[in-house]
Amino acid sequence: MIKDNIDSKGFRENVGIIISNSKGQLLLASRLGSRGWQFPQGGIHDGETTDEAMYRELYEEVGLHQTDVEILCVTSDWLKYRLPDQYIRQDNKPLCIGQKQKWYMLKLIGDEKNISLDTAALPEFDRWKWVSFWKPVAKVIYFKRMVYFSALNELGSALFNKEVPKIPNWWPSQWQEKCDRESNP
Repeated sequence: MIKDNIDSKGFRENVGIIISNSKGQLLLASRLGSRGWQFPQGGIHDGETTDEAMYRELYEEVGLHQTDVEILCVTSDWLKYRLPDQYIRQDNKPLCIGQKQKWYMLKLIGDEKNISLDTAALPEFDRWKWVSFWKPVAKVIYFKRMVYFSALNELGSALFNKEVPKIPNWWPSQWQEKCDRESNP
């Protein structure tokens, strides 16, 4: 059985994966059997580096190999989010109160036909689509929005070789400060 790496503050070590295509669109996947959309992500196993965990999760969740992608950038620090009380499994020890994630911005250099959601014994996703740059922030479950915003804000310039696309009108400007605070509790 694989043990989660949970730090002394209760945050599970994890990697987040943002995959872009040549048009600057991002891959968003739908959780199996639900309406929730998110980027691929997953826990870091004992003895794994963040790069190793990212490549393992990349294959398990979307069927892509290291040769299918190019790493454009990685977040400079861990981005964190807390789980709402109803999602915390109180009977698990050590108690996990949220996730701390290293985020990767990848560019798909292989054929998108290589994307496969059924490579793992227990697939996590049942469909995927390419979306505009900021769309994932609106589509992900509410408690992950600040981390998504922070990851895209930090890594987006690597994708576009310039400034990150303008923040959409639906994103309140006062959330920028809140985002910065909550992503690093």
